[in-house]
This record gives sequence, C-alpha cells and structure tokens, in this order.
Amino acid sequence: MPVYEYSALNQKGKSTVGVIDADSPVDARQKLRTDMLFPVSIEEVAERSPDQTSSRTALFNYFRRVRPMELAAVTRQLATLTGAGFPLVSALETLMPQAKSRSLQQTLAKVKERVVEGGTFAQALEQFPGTFTPVYINMVRAGESSGTLELILERLADITEKQEALKTRIQAALAYPLLMALVGVLVVFFLLTAIVPNILTIFADVGQTLPLPTRILMGVSRFFGRFWPFMLLLMVAGALFYLIFNRTPKGRLIFDQIRLQTPFFGNLIRQLSAARISRTLGSLLENGVPMMHALEIVQNVTGNGVLSKAVAKTAKEVGHGKPLGRTMGLHSVFPELFVQMVTVGEQSGDLETMLGKVADIYENDVQQRIMTITAMLEPLMILFMGVIVGFIVLSICLPIFEMNQLVG
Repeated sequence: MPVYEYSALNQKGKSTVGVIDADSPVDARQKLRTDMLFPVSIEEVAERSPDQTSSRTALFNYFRRVRPMELAAVTRQLATLTGAGFPLVSALETLMPQAKSRSLQQTLAKVKERVVEGGTFAQALEQFPGTFTPVYINMVRAGESSGTLELILERLADITEKQEALKTRIQAALAYPLLMALVGVLVVFFLLTAIVPNILTIFADVGQTLPLPTRILMGVSRFFGRFWPFMLLLMVAGALFYLIFNRTPKGRLIFDQIRLQTPFFGNLIRQLSAARISRTLGSLLENGVPMMHALEIVQNVTGNGVLSKAVAKTAKEVGHGKPLGRTMGLHSVFPELFVQMVTVGEQSGDLETMLGKVADIYENDVQQRIMTITAMLEPLMILFMGVIVGFIVLSICLPIFEMNQLVG
C-alpha cells in the first residue's frame, strides 16, 4: 500500500502535515476527510532501495535520520499501547501522527504496510537498517517469538535512553573545556600575528640588545606571521587524511588501536565499550537470543575495531565450547573487572544480571571520571592562558623598563 505525505487544514483552519497510507490519492483524501481534515496537497512517498541511494541522497538522509531519543519515545509508546491490548497495526497507526519527524512518520507508515501484508514486525523493521539497529531488530524478533513484545519494547526504550543520557552527559561535560581551548588558541594566535608584531617593531628600531623573553617572543611572532598559512594548510591536510584514511578498514583499525593505547583516555574507551557490550549482550541473552547470535550482534556495537575483532575471536572460541569469561580473559583489551564479573556470572548461572551490573558500574565510573577531568581542565586551562599572556606582557614591558633606566 503506498504511503502519502499530505498537507491539510483542520476544522479550525490550522495547517497540519503528516503521512497516511492508502491505495490511491483518492482513498487518501477520503481518509483525511473522515478524520475531519481537509487536504490541500497529497504526494506519494517514493521508495528507494539501498543501491539506488546516491551520495547526495545519503547526505540528505543523514540530516533526516531518526534521532535515538525520538525512537526511544516512540518505542515506549508502542510498548504501552500493545500492553494495553492494542493490535500492532492499530498501535502503529496511532503513533504515526504523533511522531515528531517526517522521516519517522514515513518509516512507521511503511512498517505498518509490511505488517498488514503479512510480514512479522521484525521482518518489517529489517527493511529500514538506517533507523533500526540489529540489536533492536533481534530483540523484537525474540519478543514476537516469546509473546512478550511489550516487555521487550520497554527494555529497548530503557537501553536507548540510558545510552543517550550517558552520551549527552559526556558531551555536555566536555563542551565547555573544548570551547575554552578553542577561544584561547584563537586569542593567542591573534595576539602573536596581529598585535605583538606592531608593538615589537618599535623595539627593533631602537638598536639595543633586547631581553631574552622579548627575543623569544619576536621569534615566535615572526614564525607564526610567516608560516601560519602553511600551518593552516598542514592542519587541513591532516584532517582530510584522517577522515579519508579512517574510512578504510585498515586505517580505522590503526586509529582504533592508537586510541586504546592513549594514556588515560584509552582506559576510558575500554570502559565505555565494556559498558556497551555488557548492556547489549545482557539484554539480548535475557530476551532469548542465543549466545552465538548475540555475540555476532555485539561485534557491531563496540565502537572500536580492535574490540570488535576481540569479540569476534571470543565468539569463535565460545562456538567451540569454551567459557565466555575465560575466553575474554585472553584478550587484554577487555577490562579485568569486566572479565571477572562475566566469569562469576557464568559460574553462578546468572550471567544476564551480572552483565547489567557491569554496565552500571562502568557507566557510572566513566561519568565520574569525565566530571573529574573537566573539573581539573578548567583551572589548568585558565592557568595556562595566564602564563602565556603573562609572558607576552612581560616580554613587552622589559624593554620599556630598560629604556626608562637609560633615559634616567
């Protein structure tokens, strides 16, 4: 059944837009009139297969993609409706006009269409990999097969909200120090290239020996004044090299390895990945997904190529009958506490609960570490900027003091 985008007027004359599925534009108009909406325009939404997507379309879809928090809200609403006894098709139809983004409205309409045609909910979701992750799809499939779809949807909403909340807190904590660093670099660059050279020209014409700090400042200022275009070009070239090389499998693996070996931050990355692995694997196992299939899915959520390879090797060994915890212990990329708790969970027969506890521990630990880092960075950056500005002021003032002494 085709899906149409419409623009219509309600009974109060206010404009409203949305999507609706119907056999034809005439049927779509009739449905809208039944809902007391008076159509202004109706346009069929064209479907595109993944191989028909051009780079321009991919860029456009990037900005139209469904946000995780929006998907979490719709998932929770869907869980509430199905738990209240609504048929899946009726629940999807109810949620379509409530979705905030046009992209999600269209996706829900097409999912509903495929369910009406006889497909399962999971099969319908598989047609939209850009919106629904493999974790989402497989948990829905497990919920359909076990008859606990509403519980699975609630858990999916919880997982998404927790991950996005942690991501938002980390971004908010790092935003201020990064902004301060950027402003500080721009201010120092402006001083060295625009202000300091004009002031130091006066001292250069005097012909006397200048103090060492002043000579150092003059050298740095001349260097930046002459070579800043090359430095900017080098930075742009480095950024382009990183973006291009990081898109290749080999390049991504190299950079991921470097990130893991970075002092302090490498440990944070391992902890974040361990939290993501624990949360995802525990949820999949708890909802009936087989261990081997769950490990295959987890490979795609680590966020790091080195860790993904470690999970893949672990899955291979587990497939040969080896314990999960002992196998993970062979790979140094997994945190020691993570391996120990997985081993204890296997031995106690309560692996799913233990994985959830591991995720909570690492998420809280990472958040506390980030807050500590930002609390330390702010005074350190202020001190660093004070030292630089103080050096510039001292380098300018010293020749003035010497000239005053000569005149006196």
